[in-house]
Amino acid sequence: MEKESPARLATLGHPQRLAIFRLLMRRYPDRVPANEIAQAIAAKPSTTSAYLTALSQAGLISQKRDGTSLRYTVEMDVAQTLFDDLFLDCCRGRVDLCLANTQRRSDMAQDTDRKYRVLFLCTGNSARSIFAESILRHVAGDRFEAYSAGTTPQSELNPFAVEVLEQKGHDTGLLRAKHMSEFQTVDAPKFDFVFTVCNQAANEDCPAWGGQPVSAHWGLTDPVKVDGSDAQKSLAFQNTYGALYRRISAFTALPIQELDRMSLQQAVDEIGQTKDEI
Repeated sequence: MEKESPARLATLGHPQRLAIFRLLMRRYPDRVPANEIAQAIAAKPSTTSAYLTALSQAGLISQKRDGTSLRYTVEMDVAQTLFDDLFLDCCRGRVDLCLANTQRRSDMAQDTDRKYRVLFLCTGNSARSIFAESILRHVAGDRFEAYSAGTTPQSELNPFAVEVLEQKGHDTGLLRAKHMSEFQTVDAPKFDFVFTVCNQAANEDCPAWGGQPVSAHWGLTDPVKVDGSDAQKSLAFQNTYGALYRRISAFTALPIQELDRMSLQQAVDEIGQTKDEI
């Protein structure tokens, strides 16, 4: 084991520092502002700064100034080295012991008779994730089963979102806001892909999904928070719909059965980094 690994493990031994590391892993390759991290872990800015300094000194994360804000991301090479150390040194490379419950991409590639199941998550499940569910069902419903949910869902769908969907020809009759717990029961569908489409949902420390789905963060600005006239709000929803349509079109064009898990993960990460045209 590399000499730095014990110190890095000790740094991650603190629950709040570990929470930050897990958050940044979920948001990778995004750079997350310090104030957003503090809000996510419910800590004071000064306390969060101390945690971030410790993680930075351990080489686990790095910072970059963006105007007056500092943004942080995981140093993935360091993280991968740490994981390799644990696997190779502690587990002696025993896949049967350490990775017994991990599904492999080859399993997905060999199963050509079923549809891939995709879950889109956001906070309210009233606009962005509902858009994504509807678009995927429309674009490639013959190959994918589309679902959406929220971490704190609204009681009803946003009326501007419903209007946009109806204008685009989507059937909105069966759409509803749902809590993600509906998909965490024993008999719930097992997902091949889980995408977060808002930063807040990605920041929350949700339980791991069964079946080890490929996951990515496709964060988009919340159109619900746009101020202005009804026309301005409607335009914001139209722009969000368009951004998701482009991302989902790129996703459905991927040769999923031909890609190994690492290549597929890189591809969906890159889709999430697409610059949205307004």
